[in-house]
Amino acid sequence: METKKTSKLSIALLILLAVLFLVPFVIMVVGSFMKMKLPIGNPFSWMMSGELGLENFKHILRYSDYPKWLLNSLIITIIPTFSQMFFAAILGYLFSKKDFFGREVIFWLMMAVIMVPTQILIIPRYIMFSKFGWINTYLPLIVPQLWAIMGVFLVRQFMSQLPKELEEAAFIDGANDFQIFFKIFMPLCKPVIATVGTFAFIQCWNDLLTPLIFTTSQEMYPVTVGLASMLTKEGNFGIEMGGSVLSFVPTFLIFIFFQKYFTKGIAFSGNK
Repeated sequence: METKKTSKLSIALLILLAVLFLVPFVIMVVGSFMKMKLPIGNPFSWMMSGELGLENFKHILRYSDYPKWLLNSLIITIIPTFSQMFFAAILGYLFSKKDFFGREVIFWLMMAVIMVPTQILIIPRYIMFSKFGWINTYLPLIVPQLWAIMGVFLVRQFMSQLPKELEEAAFIDGANDFQIFFKIFMPLCKPVIATVGTFAFIQCWNDLLTPLIFTTSQEMYPVTVGLASMLTKEGNFGIEMGGSVLSFVPTFLIFIFFQKYFTKGIAFSGNK
């Protein structure tokens, strides 16, 4: 009986948490279709009385450079996403399957860098990139994101689960390191590589601080900065929610597409 009561309480708690997480999302989606020019108030009052329409999205597309912002976001997101997947796979393979001097020390020094907040590096990076002439270009938004330490960690943990005998058998059959990596370990690591790509895409797409600092013209804004600059001028709740939906949809689609790989990658990478 106590077990049944505990399970019912757990289910009730999960339902409550799910509702709490879903309510802001519902307000965002419904608000994006509302014809209104009011500040945020009681959400349930305008959700019941407002008129639905696509005017908010039409306004954003008509009175902003959204297509250009979208192109900028795709450029600064897709390139780092694929490069992080590639470098995470290579470095993860080296740190998990190859023995070399200082391997563990180098790896854990890399992991220690994660403890440094990104915001602390903004000023030194700005000074360095300004001397390079990179300000208001794609380079300061792409180059620092070409590889990620956390991605290397995930792939290393995943590859550590794969038996050493796979590599030894391939060497006996005459395969070299490149053939072993690309033909054996890469296909087996699809789940964790997809997980790294999902994390990279979401992080780069949703990044607001970095492009806000390193871009100075509206033509170079990604979606996050462009919509933020537009919404501060509009003061329209419906347009704000419409902009949020437009920014949210790509990351949602990516997560849905890679969901099965994402779950497997996290599950296996958490074991050692």
